[in-house]
Amino acid sequence: MPGRAWLLVAMALAIGAMVAWIQPANVQAAMAWQPELAAREPWRAISAAWLHWSPQHLIANLAGCAVIGLLGVAARLQARDAVAWLLAWPLTQIGLLIEPALWRFGGASGVLHAGVAVAAVGMMRMRVAHGRQRVIGLLIGLGLAVKVAAERPLSGPPLRHWDGWNIAIAPLAHLTGALAGVITGVAMSLLCALAARAWTHRRA
Repeated sequence: MPGRAWLLVAMALAIGAMVAWIQPANVQAAMAWQPELAAREPWRAISAAWLHWSPQHLIANLAGCAVIGLLGVAARLQARDAVAWLLAWPLTQIGLLIEPALWRFGGASGVLHAGVAVAAVGMMRMRVAHGRQRVIGLLIGLGLAVKVAAERPLSGPPLRHWDGWNIAIAPLAHLTGALAGVITGVAMSLLCALAARAWTHRRA
């Protein structure tokens, strides 16, 4: 089924978040992203996406997992798109190293932004026969860029308190996630294209 691998990544993000939610405080503390521990405890670049600070935070990101997972199925994204999303997962947190003042981070929103970016790249890569999906992918990409830019992630404090949220938000994670998704999405597309070309020439 097209989109199956993509859906598995979304499920891994959602199930991991639910499992992390019921863990004791000492386990959760070992999952959070902390820049000074990035080299010594590299698993935090992955586990931080499973950690959430409030029920509202968790529920919102679980809903995001469902929406983006279904987007991948509807768009018939390929396994290479799922691999690109997986690669963007830790890169999202690693990108936060540009802001040492963000001394602790947890949440799936950055990885979800990465997923949207990868999906947009994957949809725009589709053949001309799928022209409508290419247009939708372009619109999704533009919408993501406008959203991230409007949050002004590179100006102001690293943590912001927004109306309607009971936790502080780190807009920088949305930027690093979106950039990681674009980079890995484009890189996987190029690698697959080069591999296909090399295989064709070898058979010829």
